[in-house]
Amino acid sequence: MEKLSDDLLIESYLKARELKLSKDFILLIKKEIDRRSLHVRLQQVLM
Repeated sequence: MEKLSDDLLIESYLKARELKLSKDFILLIKKEIDRRSLHVRLQQVLM
């Protein structure tokens, strides 16, 4: 996941939620978003 750009990581998270993929997979993406401190950008996209 470290090779994904920030934008692609956020898009992947949103798409995984939309497709109702595995909760473990979604959590893995969310942890990477948190590690990169992208939660503010994620909130902006969700608004």
